[in-house]
Amino acid sequence: MTSKAKLTLGPVLFNWPPEKWRDFYFRIADEAAVDCVTLGEVVCSKRLPFFEPLMANVIERLQGAGKEVVLSTLALIMSKREMDIVRDITAMNGLLVEANDVSTATLLAGRPHTIGPFINIYNEGTLAFFAKKGATRVCLPVELSGKTLSVLSKNAGLELEVLAFGRLPLAVSARCYHARAHSLSKDNCQYVCTDDPDGMDLDTLDGEAFLALNGTQTLSYSCNNLIEELAEMQQMGINRFRLSPHDIDMVGLAGAFRDVLDGKSPGQELEELAEGLIFSNGYYHDVEGGRRVAAE
Repeated sequence: MTSKAKLTLGPVLFNWPPEKWRDFYFRIADEAAVDCVTLGEVVCSKRLPFFEPLMANVIERLQGAGKEVVLSTLALIMSKREMDIVRDITAMNGLLVEANDVSTATLLAGRPHTIGPFINIYNEGTLAFFAKKGATRVCLPVELSGKTLSVLSKNAGLELEVLAFGRLPLAVSARCYHARAHSLSKDNCQYVCTDDPDGMDLDTLDGEAFLALNGTQTLSYSCNNLIEELAEMQQMGINRFRLSPHDIDMVGLAGAFRDVLDGKSPGQELEELAEGLIFSNGYYHDVEGGRRVAAE
């Protein structure tokens, strides 16, 4: 029996080569058990010109496969040019737009839209505010505990989504740390972030893995994995879960999550599908985000 829960594939946060980006989404369209795909550049507007010419074909392929398509937007808007990019996206008709910055949410007010995990929503009042402005779905911030999710889900008034897999987006800066690490400036970055398809690992001075860098974005080193918590969240009334794309077998990974949601599997070990990624679920269990708490 298929559950009513839905899987969303979040936007690719990393700077993949255009052909790889296109082929990834073509495979998602043809093979992945996801219901919704969120497309667009969230981190750095300098990447947009490379895959923008491919966007129409990708959208057509995804919609032809029965996937809902949502257009995502920048998490940090720093110039008039970037504001114009966001205005152009929000002016498009026929597709839902996801706001990752409050200014984008303001542009979308009065018509249906979604809110991404980069906007801080920590209480019922904020949820009600965005629902009143037209938001139909909110992907909640990644640092919320299961207890907080339970409280928010009781009187949400709109659809709630939780990031159930992926390195956690922690911050976006005006500075490009990826370029800085290669002794380059942001304006002359030479797109070195392309060399790290899952982000560049960052260690402490003691050599301990700590964070990951992705251009101007800071991510967690560990990969959030809530596959064992899906049933509990469904009991809360949360029925939409987001998978953040990584350079792994995302089709297989989506299938594993789908099997759990449909009751075909009590929970699966994902290490073979996510080779090289270290799992954590600390925030959900109200401890340090980088920790992994074993299922009871």
